[in-house]
Amino acid sequence: MGFPWLIALKLVPWGDVIEHAPRVIAGARRFLDKQRGGGADIDAAPVPTGNGTPQERVQVLEAAWQRMQADLAQVAQTNADLAEQNARLIDQVERLRKRSRWLVGGAALLALGLLMLAWRVY
Repeated sequence: MGFPWLIALKLVPWGDVIEHAPRVIAGARRFLDKQRGGGADIDAAPVPTGNGTPQERVQVLEAAWQRMQADLAQVAQTNADLAEQNARLIDQVERLRKRSRWLVGGAALLALGLLMLAWRVY
């Protein structure tokens, strides 16, 4: 059972995975830190209340909106990186599956040929 996994590990483009891993990990960590912190970055900014002038409240809301847009862009980039790596891995696994089928077929033909040869010898 370990043999196909060994081949799969050899077929994975580890150079690409290692090249993209720091960006993916950094993006995922930033996202998780924000989620665990309960939105600590948003709490640090002033919250619009009914006490400010309408212009001040609009400025605060625009700043919060810009932070959310930046966070959304960061999450989208992380998802795109993960999707790209996932597509590469799926492609490699599909290649491995095809090669495994050819290997099993070849081994079956070889076993059949050896049985026929052994039967002829005796």
